[in-house]
Amino acid sequence: MQNVIVTDLNRCVGCLSCSVACKSANGVPVGSFWNKVLRIGPNPKTSGARCPDVEMYFLPMGCQHCVNPECIKVCPTQASHKRTDGTVQIDKSKCIGCQFCVMACPYGVRYLNGEEGVVEKCTLCEQKIAQGELPQCVDQCGARARFFGDIDGGIESLEGPGEPSTFGDDTSYEAMLGTRVRLGEFLQPFTETDVHYLPDVGNKPSFAYILRNRTWRGGGN
Repeated sequence: MQNVIVTDLNRCVGCLSCSVACKSANGVPVGSFWNKVLRIGPNPKTSGARCPDVEMYFLPMGCQHCVNPECIKVCPTQASHKRTDGTVQIDKSKCIGCQFCVMACPYGVRYLNGEEGVVEKCTLCEQKIAQGELPQCVDQCGARARFFGDIDGGIESLEGPGEPSTFGDDTSYEAMLGTRVRLGEFLQPFTETDVHYLPDVGNKPSFAYILRNRTWRGGGN
């Protein structure tokens, strides 16, 4: 089992709702982020091209809950560990704040909480997914660009909140949270070459990004 988030970058509008929702739900300190959104571009569509012949996209960045995490390899107390659901978690009772994991992470998505003296990062909202809910950043994505689930079941099986047309007569916020759509039934068609990952240095990042008709500049596949 490997729980992941897959993001359709053609749908992401860079609104930062995922970042704000994450900070609110998890009490992330000011100045720190479990999920941040990078702007990639504008870049020329072809060599020598100038505006308006440019392209850009937004890239949400957080812990990739890697299959073979570098952070776990260097943790001297086993505070960083991988759970059976595939997520990488931190046991704060074991963390000594040495920051070896911060230095080992290829994506710079861990930080030291100075007040508590422990390292923090995205938990994939373990408190929510344990109850069958979606991670907060997926719940609150207004563009319906983020999908969550076990990637072992296939990328098409991942789920996100339904859009208003799927609610029926009940258009309440609670109805939205209780309505799910599958990635394969909701997103525009894509091919295997449209699916990308952040650079792999042997850690095998598990989160995927879908990007069609634009040049992927987020790293290697």
